[in-house]
Amino acid sequence: MAQTTFSFTEEQKIVSLRVIKRNKKITLFDSDKIRFSILRAANRRSLSVDVDMIVEEVTKNIYDKAPTTDVEKALIMATVLLIEQDPMYDDLAAQLLLQKAYKEVFGKSITDEELQAYYQTSFVDSIYKGVELEILDKRMLDFDLEQLAQCLSTERDRLLAYLGMQTLYDRYFFKINNKRYELPQTFWMRVAMGLALLEKEKEKEKYAQEFYDVLSTLRYISSTPTLFHAGYKVAQLSSCYLTTIKDDLSHIFKCMGDNAQLAKWAGGIGNDWTNIRGIGSQIKSIHATSQGVLPFLKIANDVVAGITKSGIRRGGTCAYLEMWHYDIEEFLDLRKNTGDERRRTHDMNTASWIPDLFMKRVLHDEEWTLFSPDETPDLHHIYGKKFEVRYNYYEKMAKEGKIELFKKLSATKLWRKMLSRLFETGHPWITFKDPCNVRSPQDHVGVVHSSNLCTEITLNTSDDETAVCNLGSVNLARHVVDGMLNKPLLGKTICTAIRMLDNVIDLNFYPTKESENSNRRHRAIGLGQMGFQDALFKLDIPFFSKGAIEMADYIGEVISYYAILGSSELAKEKNAYSSFKGSKWDRGIFPLDTINLLEKERGMKINVSRTSCLDWTPVRDHVKQWGMRNSNVLSVAPTATISNIAGCYPCIEPMYCNLYVKSNIAGEFTIVNRYLIEDLKKLNLWNKQMLELVKYYDGELTMIDTIPQHIKEKYKGAFEIDPVHLIHVTAARGKWIDQSQSHNVFMKGVSGKKLSEIYLTAWHCGLKTTYYLRTLGATQIEKATLDARYGFTQKREYDYVGDMAPATQVSTTCDPNDASCEVCQ
Repeated sequence: MAQTTFSFTEEQKIVSLRVIKRNKKITLFDSDKIRFSILRAANRRSLSVDVDMIVEEVTKNIYDKAPTTDVEKALIMATVLLIEQDPMYDDLAAQLLLQKAYKEVFGKSITDEELQAYYQTSFVDSIYKGVELEILDKRMLDFDLEQLAQCLSTERDRLLAYLGMQTLYDRYFFKINNKRYELPQTFWMRVAMGLALLEKEKEKEKYAQEFYDVLSTLRYISSTPTLFHAGYKVAQLSSCYLTTIKDDLSHIFKCMGDNAQLAKWAGGIGNDWTNIRGIGSQIKSIHATSQGVLPFLKIANDVVAGITKSGIRRGGTCAYLEMWHYDIEEFLDLRKNTGDERRRTHDMNTASWIPDLFMKRVLHDEEWTLFSPDETPDLHHIYGKKFEVRYNYYEKMAKEGKIELFKKLSATKLWRKMLSRLFETGHPWITFKDPCNVRSPQDHVGVVHSSNLCTEITLNTSDDETAVCNLGSVNLARHVVDGMLNKPLLGKTICTAIRMLDNVIDLNFYPTKESENSNRRHRAIGLGQMGFQDALFKLDIPFFSKGAIEMADYIGEVISYYAILGSSELAKEKNAYSSFKGSKWDRGIFPLDTINLLEKERGMKINVSRTSCLDWTPVRDHVKQWGMRNSNVLSVAPTATISNIAGCYPCIEPMYCNLYVKSNIAGEFTIVNRYLIEDLKKLNLWNKQMLELVKYYDGELTMIDTIPQHIKEKYKGAFEIDPVHLIHVTAARGKWIDQSQSHNVFMKGVSGKKLSEIYLTAWHCGLKTTYYLRTLGATQIEKATLDARYGFTQKREYDYVGDMAPATQVSTTCDPNDASCEVCQ
């Protein structure tokens, strides 16, 4: 290993530097202590790193009389700066942060031999301290803490990458007066115990250990609200809440108060506003005309924007409006940066709730009619063929002068306007009413009026039911072993995850009566997945290939199989959910079967394969005999935060880029594609020159001649893959899911024609919802510093079609690097 060499001035600086220790004593800076910390951290993870380079970087970035806490930060940040060179430095930074956390929790530095004993003692102490201060539920003391302490595996701390450890340290470990009382394994066990509180007396420790094993090995991660609050005295563990708002002033403001409570307790909110009458409609009680739905949306925006979730992250909501609503054109403009600010909602997400009839009118370039819900009150509560018949009836009434407030316009022009606003502002998201309802298992007891904040939940709502969903995701990266999907391990993980999710329902603190009504009656859960990109990398399958579609299909089927079976096995143990009778489950209709139902209702072909690989007979027979514990079991949430913790790529998305900087509320983090570097190392191609090339081309490999073609194909980023292909990948998975998926659309260029093709394909494939549109400009800006080795420009041309202005940079309100969608997970 290279020796450090300092200039005279650097040596002089080291001699004169002083630091302030925790006990306030001043002592000389000792570079050997820094070296020892690095070596100890490196040895714990068997890393071969350049110690001297890190010491030199630390020395350059500290100052005279710096607190030792700042020296620790400088050491970690010096290591973080090197992550782009080699993922080893990511592991090293994680271990250095762990050492800092150990010292904070234990009160001193310890040896490796002492770690297990100190860990176990601190775990028991943290539970007692949390209960004593009324942070933790007193029932946490009912567990055999010494027995559970013996189950803690300190080795699993090493599974965390730097971003995961930093996220846990900054935001998840419980602390008192800014002092943390948890470490990774303490944290996982606390969550596991919190989810096992209501298990039978003699089985509490058994299930706590089982839950701990899937969490601490990062095979499954519960959603953020569950991680925040499991085991707490007040445990709001659910992720998403969906409400329907009546056309009644009292109910409107009741729902806004409910929104505040739900946001306060870390819930993501989806509001259905379609029932509110349109602007210009009559308010008979006061002989006045309505101002429509927009003024209420402005108030709702400000209510939730003022709430910080659990004191950690800001609140989030999404407003849904159906496409025939009289105010839909103004609704499309809500996120614009121009116009009347009283009719703008800059903090609120918006989504269009689109019936199939509208899409058919777009395809045939026909007229579309807007109505006010007070004159067409049933339209929002019916779907499919019934909706078409009733809508045509109301159009006939309007033509005959029997409806006062309506407006006719071109369906195609309205579609184009919606896509233009989506491109310009990132909103409204495109979601489809009929697939959500026709494929819903709960069509016998209500209607799906909207999705949630992140568009993956499709549950019924009504005046007395605020739909609730409880989320968590399987980490596929941990279930591909030696180039193969480990199906038995995945099945075991899913079985445990379903039990954990179901337990949330009975443990949960409900901010509103309506949410408790719904959650206890239907017991909906949403098991998702993350690390799909990691799985493809490990399986050596390019995301843009047909193989990716086939693997999405197969993995989706395996997860669906074990999730449905797991819920049915819980029903055998604990009884079926109360509204099971008459559901699609009860009628023997599974998610795959509903594709044909949608095709029949729509009267058009759904472009999705109906093939399957597994024998579903045992699962169908089990459900027929014992029922289901949960009305809904599957949904794919964004996993923006928990995928950081798990160290995998988010949910079902392709990687954004091979090398980039990710920003969230915890700071900025270098994200480097470990899989790429491993492959390049095997080919002896990874060196400083290659790093500079990858950085110069912004993480894209296409123009780097020395990289083999199969490597370029394997490591294409999200914007290098045809977004229509990605729709087909999601559709293949979607046939197995009883709810929906948070599908982000990645589009390079500014073609209105291409944008329309993407969303029309989504509809033709039967997708229920889509999420953010992320766009990359048509022309990349030339580099400020030109280098003839790489070429003087990277200008790339794309077609320009439609009424959208050309762009030269990422153009949406949600940057691909942000974590705004973390409100779900």
